[in-house]
Amino acid sequence: MYTPTHLIFGMAVFGRKDAPKVTAAALAGALIPDLSLYLLAGTHLLILGTDPQVVFGEMYFSDAWQSIFRIDNSFIVWGVVLALGLALRRTWVIALAGAALLHIGLDFPLHHDDGRAHFWPISNWIFESPVSYWDPAHYGSILTPIELLVSWGVCVWLWLRFDGWPMRSLIAVFASLQIPVAVAWAMGAGT
Repeated sequence: MYTPTHLIFGMAVFGRKDAPKVTAAALAGALIPDLSLYLLAGTHLLILGTDPQVVFGEMYFSDAWQSIFRIDNSFIVWGVVLALGLALRRTWVIALAGAALLHIGLDFPLHHDDGRAHFWPISNWIFESPVSYWDPAHYGSILTPIELLVSWGVCVWLWLRFDGWPMRSLIAVFASLQIPVAVAWAMGAGT
């Protein structure tokens, strides 16, 4: 799924209207599984000027990058964090780990050939789903608009749930971050 969707869903499930620390932890947990990709790809694309085909066609699949992805996308690692949060009764840790597990759980069935080793350190196996959230060759042209509509619907619900302009502004930012995805889908919808 697209990262803004993960942020929207993480906030919806684990955010708390009257607990900013918990909501911030939920947003962090929703972001962390994708953060290493943003840092690695961003460094190469924006600073080093590496060709996008090299970044996403070669470097993404390299052992070095995959060794990082298997840590921040591990059901096992985040499960341990969740267990610690529950044992210590730390709501913000539960929200952090819960949102990360939600992120990973939603990604697991929606990556065809670009998945991650979600069961590290027990296994480096990567599930190759028959569907992809983005790839039109694997139903991405169907899943993308569904993801967008559901995420915008959740944004409306969040808008009603959270009051105050700081939170509502953040929700509006998350909703607007889906617009480039919608435009890209609309431009490629015929393929």
